[in-house]
Amino acid sequence: MIQVRCLVENSAKHSTPLWGEHGLAWHIQTPHGQLLFDTGQSGDVLLHNAVLFGLDLAQIDALAISHAHYDHTGGLSKVLEGTRPGIPLHAHADLFRERFSKQGDAYKSIGLRSSRAALESHVELRLSTEPVEILPGVWTTGEITERATFEGRSPSHLIRAGEGWRPDPYRDDLSLVLQTAAGLVVLLGCGHAGLLNILAQVRAQFEGDIIAIAGGTHLTSATGLLLQQVVETLAATYGTPAIYPNHCSGYHAWMTLTAAFGDRVQPCPVGTELTFA
Repeated sequence: MIQVRCLVENSAKHSTPLWGEHGLAWHIQTPHGQLLFDTGQSGDVLLHNAVLFGLDLAQIDALAISHAHYDHTGGLSKVLEGTRPGIPLHAHADLFRERFSKQGDAYKSIGLRSSRAALESHVELRLSTEPVEILPGVWTTGEITERATFEGRSPSHLIRAGEGWRPDPYRDDLSLVLQTAAGLVVLLGCGHAGLLNILAQVRAQFEGDIIAIAGGTHLTSATGLLLQQVVETLAATYGTPAIYPNHCSGYHAWMTLTAAFGDRVQPCPVGTELTFA
């Protein structure tokens, strides 16, 4: 059995003492160990919610990072204070590239706040562009290399290019794949590589049907035509898996998916617990 808990997200379950913030973090419990996927923006929210879930960070066996943006990595330094020294941290090889958001005439750094040297003093860095098995049955997708359909882009996201700037290619964007007896679960960070591109690569790399998709799909600015493409592809190619969109998925995407698939689509705030046999 694999249990997935949403520890950080933009919203928290109503009438609970759980906290939310703009960001994302997941806790994955398997028969073979525990994993944190992303750390949220501040670290404070993750630590607060972990206590309420009864989670001990000292028992975490590995960390994984979906991409470098601060709302997924900002809590890393505080999380590492509570984890065992030397645990593996899995991420894309492009993790340490500087990333920026253009706000008017200013360029704001939105990438990883921890230096490579600081991280290497706490963790064993395992950076790869290829799929990696973190725990038995828990894999990274590696870099999403084929991007035939739209990506989860923001026009303000930039990287340096010599003396100038160019759009962030989001090479570091990766997801997790959980292999369960019933099929594959795809756990997203932000889905900057594009939801349909991610699913296509998972389908090509792993055996089994995709039975569930959870996380940030970055459909927040998707047009009606793109959302319709998502609906049609999910239905025709993937047999309408269970969908738990959150973080950067957007209201219109939520309404479109719900209208198409009904209760196969469920909210996924902090406090959500998903269990897969």
